[in-house]
Amino acid sequence: MSTTLTVSAALAWRNLWRNHRRTLIMLSAISVGTWAMIFLTALTQGMVTDMVRQGLAVLPGHAQAHHPAFRDDPNIVNLLPIPDSELESRLVGGDFVAWSTRINVPAFVASERETRGVTLLGIDPARERDFTFVELDTIDGRFLETADDTGVVIGRKLAETLETRVGKRIVVMSQSPDNEVADRGFRVVGVFRAELPSQEEDYVFVGKATVQKLLGVPDRVTEAVVFGNDFRNPEPVLGQLEGFVSADGVTAQSWKDLDVYLSTTLAAMDGFVLVWVIVIFLALSFGLVNTLLMAVFERIREIGVMLALGVKPAAILLQIVLESMLLLGIGLLIGNLLAFASVELISDGIDISMVADGMEMMGATSRLVPDLRMQDVVLANGVVLLLGFFASLSPAWRASRYEPVEAITTVQ
Repeated sequence: MSTTLTVSAALAWRNLWRNHRRTLIMLSAISVGTWAMIFLTALTQGMVTDMVRQGLAVLPGHAQAHHPAFRDDPNIVNLLPIPDSELESRLVGGDFVAWSTRINVPAFVASERETRGVTLLGIDPARERDFTFVELDTIDGRFLETADDTGVVIGRKLAETLETRVGKRIVVMSQSPDNEVADRGFRVVGVFRAELPSQEEDYVFVGKATVQKLLGVPDRVTEAVVFGNDFRNPEPVLGQLEGFVSADGVTAQSWKDLDVYLSTTLAAMDGFVLVWVIVIFLALSFGLVNTLLMAVFERIREIGVMLALGVKPAAILLQIVLESMLLLGIGLLIGNLLAFASVELISDGIDISMVADGMEMMGATSRLVPDLRMQDVVLANGVVLLLGFFASLSPAWRASRYEPVEAITTVQ
């Protein structure tokens, strides 16, 4: 068996290069098709990954814990029933990359000229620095320093809307658990920048302890947020978080449940990759089958002689299939190298600021960074080889079914 395979492989390799021009044209088509499959998939995956990461950095995290009614009614009344200090002591024992507890409530901010609705985030800055969407290196002024910080940090676009700046005072108004208006004047200590302009207008940062005092909810928060190693697999951190809070009647959810749009987009992308690979191969398969049919047609007499000399039809079939696999293998190798090189050339991303508004609507930034995932590369190569094998069976079967006498006497 090994001898037959070795001989068939040697003959397949020689037959492949009998017509250099045809083989090179087919190799070019396979290489370009493979490059397109992998490179464009990496670009699309990069866009989706950016959308998910931006979404996770703003609020959801990889998993969150809330009062059961908070998601439907994000009101300060729906606080977590666990004291913040006790909740933090539980989370310290978890195997999380990062975690934080927050007060997350709707609020109004007012300057002497404008008033806007925002989301008020009462945070512990020491916990939030590792995963906040704020670009700390470009902040005007400073970020919050402690949970007791009495300053407020707002976004650049919100500062423009309110016509205010660092050092000026604004009023923050929200609702207390007693349905009373809770308001306080804050001095703007920082104006942050974010990759998405919408983030600069929707969120206001205040120290967690300061917000607790403002709203009259000492040692209480509305949510706990945890991060794991892989946003595509939040189940491990979700399971730990549930173990910490479920006994107190607290609801824990992964980001896939918290942000259905992002999770659906991610799932759709995985399906798109498979469809994209199949569509590209279907276009290539016509050239592959035609190449093999022409190669068989040119060698009808030769195949007839081999059959007459006692070569089994299965060996003829194996030889043609091996030609196909060698052709696909070389094309895939070249295509993969081209794709890896292309991704490396733009590893810092492509500036697509000309369509920044459209990207922002989808929750992505104006810089497209490719995300080359090995499972996408393996999928593309595997599908091409598998479908290529089945595509080569037709000409290979036809070659193995020739009658020796008819094949030898065929006029070409």
